Amino acid sequence: MNDLELERLLDELRALPHETEWVEFKQDRYDPQEIGEYISALSNSACLHGKDLAYLIFGIDDEDHYIKGTTFNPLIAKKGNQELENWWATQLSPRVDFKILTLNVQNKNVVIVVIDSAKERPVAFRGIEYIRVGSNKHKLKNFPEKERKIWRQDRQYDWSAQVCVGATIDDLDMKAIARARIEYKNKNLRLASDVDAWDNRTFLNKARLTIQGQITRSAIILLGKEESEHFISPAVAKITWVLKDDQGIEKDYQHFGPPFLLKTDEVYSKIRNLNYRYLPDNSLFPTEIKQYEPYLIRETLHNCIAHQDYELGGRINVVERSDELLFTNLGNFLPGSVENVIATDAPPEKYRNSFLANAMVNLNMIDTIGSGIRKMFNLQRQRYFPLPDYDLSETNRVKVRILGKIIDENYTRLLIKRPDLDLQTIMDLDKVQKGIPLAVQDIKKLRSLKLIEGSKPKIYISAQIASLTDSKSDYIKNRAFNDEYYKDLIISYLKKYERASRKDIDELLLDKLSSALDQKQKRNKVRNLLYAMSKKEGTIQNNGTSRNPIWVLKER
Repeated sequence: MNDLELERLLDELRALPHETEWVEFKQDRYDPQEIGEYISALSNSACLHGKDLAYLIFGIDDEDHYIKGTTFNPLIAKKGNQELENWWATQLSPRVDFKILTLNVQNKNVVIVVIDSAKERPVAFRGIEYIRVGSNKHKLKNFPEKERKIWRQDRQYDWSAQVCVGATIDDLDMKAIARARIEYKNKNLRLASDVDAWDNRTFLNKARLTIQGQITRSAIILLGKEESEHFISPAVAKITWVLKDDQGIEKDYQHFGPPFLLKTDEVYSKIRNLNYRYLPDNSLFPTEIKQYEPYLIRETLHNCIAHQDYELGGRINVVERSDELLFTNLGNFLPGSVENVIATDAPPEKYRNSFLANAMVNLNMIDTIGSGIRKMFNLQRQRYFPLPDYDLSETNRVKVRILGKIIDENYTRLLIKRPDLDLQTIMDLDKVQKGIPLAVQDIKKLRSLKLIEGSKPKIYISAQIASLTDSKSDYIKNRAFNDEYYKDLIISYLKKYERASRKDIDELLLDKLSSALDQKQKRNKVRNLLYAMSKKEGTIQNNGTSRNPIWVLKER
């Protein structure tokens, strides 16, 4: 690992929350015995969370993760007459590999101990096994459920492949099975004629949903009747859709249970995928697209289903706001980082729910395992929209945010003008437009390509490169869309939700109006649009009062 890669790794680890159980930060104080216990605890926690590696870092403040530097160097330190590194290795059982790496950042020394995840059995230090719980170190024997789960990992235990005792094919939804047959044939065209001849038992075995006719947890999740969810208890198979306004206030919600093969379509239908217009490359003619590429919504939701840690007993959530979607599922992100997925462009080495994921591939719900995320990024790139955000900062939770609007017009114009840029460079530019810190070497690369301006921490995408003329940047930013665009948004909203208050209309339109208008002018603009649509055009009407209007579509 070179210095650039090591610095990127350090930035990623510093961005993690305080209670991450497979990372420990220390500043300058150390005790050989305590550090050995931490190596055991971190190795076991990494195994528990599906991580290949754990990290013990010296020179970083544990509270705020600021770089403080350290005088401790375990490569030269000793325990008695024995080298400290060797002493730790001899006290660990079974032997677990660890590497000691040093880095100079901001003229301060940082030491990173990279520790392999426990394999075959929990790792003990001097005969005692340890584990991290939150930000604290404990003896593993006090947490027998965690110890059992570590042993399960060694046996390659797959929760989704377990048979549901007592479940029969009568506990599956016949409409879901019929849909599964269609999707299986779409995925396996050469078998289409054979599928029609198979009975349900044969089909479910061929599609890898059952094992020798026995109903698995995967079959219940994807094809089960809603009342059959008890077969996977205490695990939960639920998707919750929530609509929130821009202040985070909940306006609507709905819960969905099995069969997920059918219910994901219902979740998708709840999402307002309105038309979005922008002016590409200073054209006077706007391009109109949907806020969200349908593939992104379905792939993200299906990934949540495939990779949810159902044993944690939580729901999959889809939170919708006016211009963004937030998907969350429980369980850590096994590849480690999105950058790893994009860089390797290959299937990960292990999965949480292998049986479930393979069944979903067979039913055409997700792409060949490992390729979906890269395709999602490329689709957003082709639309000149911000890339999906993967927030991995919380332990046992993955958050994916998809934006349905342009946030930096220079970014959009740059992608239009520079189709030759590789995906990693675009990912770095996407971080710039979102204000996400970059490693020093990444900043140097973007600057050498003349793609960014400013100095750290205020770095921005170069307007000179992105624009065609000096005046057109302001023209694009300040020019209002055609009034018909805003009227279409109002009509689409009313078709979907039937009624809207003035507050609803403001939330829908205000942030899409020209930035040349102040807040008062924007509100007047909305008022004029509503007046024109109700009094002049007769497309909408007020069923409320003048002080508290309730807008609906006018019947014709």
